[in-house]
Amino acid sequence: MAEKILQIRNLTTGFMSEKGLAKATDRVSIELEKGQTLCIVGESGSGKSVTAMSVMRLIDYAGGIIADGEVLFNGQDLVKKKQSEMLKIRGNLITMIFQDPMSALNPVFTVGDQISEALRIHKGLKKQEAWMQSIDMLRRVGIPAPEIRVKQYPYELSGGMCQRVVIAMALACNPELLIADEPTTALDVTVQAQILDLLLQLKNEFRMSMLLITHDMGVAAEVADRIAVMYAGTVVEEGTVREIFEQPRHPYTIGLLKSIPGLEGERGGELYTIKGSIPPLSQLPKGCRFHPRCPYAMDICRHKEPEMHESPTGHKAACFLDEADGSDPRPGAAKSQETKSAAKVTIRSMSEVAQS
Repeated sequence: MAEKILQIRNLTTGFMSEKGLAKATDRVSIELEKGQTLCIVGESGSGKSVTAMSVMRLIDYAGGIIADGEVLFNGQDLVKKKQSEMLKIRGNLITMIFQDPMSALNPVFTVGDQISEALRIHKGLKKQEAWMQSIDMLRRVGIPAPEIRVKQYPYELSGGMCQRVVIAMALACNPELLIADEPTTALDVTVQAQILDLLLQLKNEFRMSMLLITHDMGVAAEVADRIAVMYAGTVVEEGTVREIFEQPRHPYTIGLLKSIPGLEGERGGELYTIKGSIPPLSQLPKGCRFHPRCPYAMDICRHKEPEMHESPTGHKAACFLDEADGSDPRPGAAKSQETKSAAKVTIRSMSEVAQS
């Protein structure tokens, strides 16, 4: 049995308000095996970033509270650790790439100073040695003339360059787990494919595990081993890439897949959208949280919250339609690899169009 590097069990994280705790994540449970990539997908407001911030214990600094659950990293519960203990783990054994590279970098320090800081703190390197390793890291992430770039400030670099610097910072200490929170959101489509290729290459080179957060199913199809689909703070489906793309079991997952732009022969039509929007934390509906937007909602969905059901292969979904007797109205499995191929080709084709 594969060894688990990260086990999130019944994680409930929220923010205090006048009405009490507003739960941003509610009983989230996911696992990541060593050497694998797990993608957490879902719309904005699903709780993806809060989950990542909870793992890093950065939610404490954002006014959040971990109300319940465990976050086991190599068997150690990070929830029970003090922030002084987390300082030895965060940025060293577990690192994170944030959404916006420009805001993730300090504008008053050179990129070399910022990469060197982690090496001096966590690896105990002297200033000159850390500086030379910073140059080497910039070279490894594909930045040309690293001896010059290392002396520059973030405002002197493009968005793609800054994202590569952030990746260099995250990998400088050779972490065991890399958390990438929307690492390509702020980049154009040409650079997006390059960054994804770089992350996959470095993941294999450093032999690390990766937790990738994205709202883009095309990105998930490109890099993931397993996918967890989140909606309104809960995990509604989890499985391998093949299971999610070929045999989606939750209506929300089906909606996300149908929203993927088609191949060239299918262009020109109206794009599919999931009606409605994710409810506010203070106004979560009773029963299944997705039922107000679900085209297959039944009466039970409006009153009772579905439990997660797991197939013998490990494919999980929380939907009452899994309990229906022969009357499942959901569309069948996607034809072969067409849906997955459409998702993967989206990034590549858009990049090629941008370059032409």
